Amino acid sequence: MRPRLFATALLLSLVLLPDAASAAFVGHGGTVRGVAVSPDGRQALSAGFDYSLILWDLAGQTAVARLIGHEAAVNAAAFLPDGRHAVSASDDGTVALWEIETGRLLHRFAGHRGKVAAVAVSPDGRLAASGGWDRTVRLWDLEERRELYAIDAGDNVNAVVFAPDGIRLLSGGHDGSLALWRVADGAALRRFAGNGFAVNSIAVTPDGARAVAASIDETVRLWDLTGAAETVALYGHDGPVLAAAVSPDGRFAASGGADGRVRVWLLAAQRTVGDFGGHEGAVWGLAFAPDGTRLLSAGADALVKVWEVPEGAEIGAATGTATATAAATGGHDSDPGARLFRKCGACHAITADGVNKAGPSLYGLFGRRAGTVPGYPYSEALRSSGLVWTEESVDALIDLGPERLTPGSKMPLQRMPDAQDRAELIRYLKRATNPAGGG
Repeated sequence: MRPRLFATALLLSLVLLPDAASAAFVGHGGTVRGVAVSPDGRQALSAGFDYSLILWDLAGQTAVARLIGHEAAVNAAAFLPDGRHAVSASDDGTVALWEIETGRLLHRFAGHRGKVAAVAVSPDGRLAASGGWDRTVRLWDLEERRELYAIDAGDNVNAVVFAPDGIRLLSGGHDGSLALWRVADGAALRRFAGNGFAVNSIAVTPDGARAVAASIDETVRLWDLTGAAETVALYGHDGPVLAAAVSPDGRFAASGGADGRVRVWLLAAQRTVGDFGGHEGAVWGLAFAPDGTRLLSAGADALVKVWEVPEGAEIGAATGTATATAAATGGHDSDPGARLFRKCGACHAITADGVNKAGPSLYGLFGRRAGTVPGYPYSEALRSSGLVWTEESVDALIDLGPERLTPGSKMPLQRMPDAQDRAELIRYLKRATNPAGGG
């Protein structure tokens, strides 16, 4: 098992998002890596870099709840067929099982020795499969809450998906190949030789005959699962393709790329029928709604967007998001301290209404004891440090680095060796995070 720098005890909470109605599909504190739609099409679940999942009401485009329980970035999520449960996969090496109605974490499956990049649920809802960067595919019994077996995939696994028959499982990984496994015992059924370029995501058509794979070589590749042959490579993205999805009726495939674009392909004609721009940064996740008329995309810009298919009109586009985000992170402030804070703003909110992101909110930072912001899953090392945040301790943190000031904590903050830069940043933080104003 890789070294764990976070606490072994799990802090779980369900945090209602403030003013959700005015922030449709805006809520994550960093890249959104995955998105899933409930079987009834009423809700969506997004997986974020900020260690959390957010449950969304699609009709009202509102954030319902934030699910906290993972101890690192969350990469993927999938609903169970009952719509009342979901699973997620994380950089913390675990797969989590959630009860959606309460936001309760029912179980964490541990076994992977490293990042879990992908997770999928069997058609009957009894099993989950996960793919990890420990070069394994693992199968989990969701009812008995135990690992059934692990498959040596030969290289890091980026994608897993069950075939519609529930008998076969498909995986794709860093070496560019696809592998078909028998669910009953994990036996290898077939391997589809790739071209050496990593497969980032896989979707299977409803008839189970073809797979659609997103590849780092800028292509969307269609595979014939019955003939063990790659059928065609589709070109359109300007950069690696990171996400793939297939519509419930099998007519369309969708792809998302590092170019920030979403493309919709008519599979029968093998051509593009939609090309959507709108994300500022890579598109990491895609999911069709059950009716096939809507497509959700998850991006590096911390947004989840909804599109009409195949027209490409964005449904309920959020307005003022970039401005609001920039203001919250000092993006439009000429203050040098505000400019220095921009990178910190990906992980930390500083305003009174700011939620915890990958890191806790910094509002009211100075004079606060470390490890005390409600709802944030701190490491034991930080909770028990006895540290109080002052100008001196914040300066020491960004000068020495957390590995020296708070050894054993999970803070990824990098050092800032320039004393003048540290002074400017601290001065800005004292002003921006002070509940009394000024400072």
